[in-house]
Amino acid sequence: MHKIVSLWRTTTVRLTAIFILIFIVFSIALLAYMAVRSSISIQQVQTREVVWEIRQLRELNQRRGLRALAITVQRLASRPGPGVYYLGTPQGEMIAGNLSSVPSNILANEGRYSLRYTPQDAFGQAGVERDETAPRERDSHAMVQSVILQGGLRLVVGRDVVERRDFTAIILGTMAVGLGGIVVLSAIAGVLMARRVLARIDTITETSNKIMSGNLSERVPVTKHNDEFDQLAINLNDMLDRIEKLMAGLKEVTDNVAHDLKTPLSRMRNRAEAALREGKTPRDHKKALEATIAESDQLISTFNALLLIARVEAGSVADNLQDVDVSEVVSDVCELYGPVVEDTGAVLETRISPGIQLRANRELLSQALVNLLENAIKYAAAQNTGSEKHKTTKGKIIVSAERENERIRIVVADNGPGIPLDDRRRVLERFVRLEKSRTEQGSGLGLSLVSAVARLHKGTFELEDAKPGVRAVVTLPVNP
Repeated sequence: MHKIVSLWRTTTVRLTAIFILIFIVFSIALLAYMAVRSSISIQQVQTREVVWEIRQLRELNQRRGLRALAITVQRLASRPGPGVYYLGTPQGEMIAGNLSSVPSNILANEGRYSLRYTPQDAFGQAGVERDETAPRERDSHAMVQSVILQGGLRLVVGRDVVERRDFTAIILGTMAVGLGGIVVLSAIAGVLMARRVLARIDTITETSNKIMSGNLSERVPVTKHNDEFDQLAINLNDMLDRIEKLMAGLKEVTDNVAHDLKTPLSRMRNRAEAALREGKTPRDHKKALEATIAESDQLISTFNALLLIARVEAGSVADNLQDVDVSEVVSDVCELYGPVVEDTGAVLETRISPGIQLRANRELLSQALVNLLENAIKYAAAQNTGSEKHKTTKGKIIVSAERENERIRIVVADNGPGIPLDDRRRVLERFVRLEKSRTEQGSGLGLSLVSAVARLHKGTFELEDAKPGVRAVVTLPVNP
């Protein structure tokens, strides 16, 4: 009983029931229309036959007289079929036919009438034998036309409607059998479809329960049918892959936050404790507070970068996209950082194609470019350290923006020390800093933010070898 209730609650069974009901109503209407039209067509054919026979018998009576008419009527009455015939005198005495008696009102007036008679009435004075031991049949019904011939003779010609009724009964019986078969077969098909649907849904539910229990590696099985359930399973698996990556990233971020923030927090505490213990003058206390504020600003900057990356990866800023002039954004950022590059002794070169348009988030695009420029400035400036005697290479930064078919490429290249091939993917993760960068100020979140911004705009972010240095390439589709 519970299984039946579960089946009925499924959308498949309910839709199948609605389909069956609609099909039954349509079938009944169609077959009823066919039955009515067939009955009307048979009636029209019979009416034309009766009119034609009356016209022929009237002409026969005029040409050859009563004897020929009586013989013809009797011959017609003796044929098997639905024909009903009566030929009588003006006084109501039967001469020929298969009706022994006809109501006087029909004989007295010409026109079309509905005549109810018993089968025995069809065997009277015509001399047709009947088995009297046969059971008496129920009354029959005929549509007849009465005419008065030359000499006052009464002629009645008609057709029994039993044939029409039998035909209608056949149609109705066929309709009942067909509808019964439709109901049974549709019910079986609905049950089988519902069981199949429930089996697939149970598989998804079982996988969901395993995932909720903590096994994030579980995935919904995909069959070879390539139906809507397989498409749903593929989408769910993609979503689960994304969730698993986000969970792994969250765990990694948590670990990195605990590891990377422990040192500055400990340093802040030690400075405050040392100032309380060893500080003897207001100058010492002020110096300790300034160092603590600087360390706090760095921590706040780190947390702000983490929050911004989280917002970008969650897509909460995806609705703030608007038409942006990428050429103008890149030019503005380069103009802003031009003096900074000059102060480091490096050279900033721009190659920006005009009029590049893109639907994007202007603030995030600017922040990504700022991060790339700050990294390039930091490592290109390394080429200018040391004495004039040992300085061999001048720092150089090249920023370019161009459109290639349906994609936009923003490139920031420097001639710094570069990044080893094995580390180029790793540095895009949060808090990852190479050993040679540990002495530089930073949190290891700049490139992670650039990567997140590129993904938000359906693009990619890659680090390439500039020989020497690094080429940071952001590729964005024009129509994401």
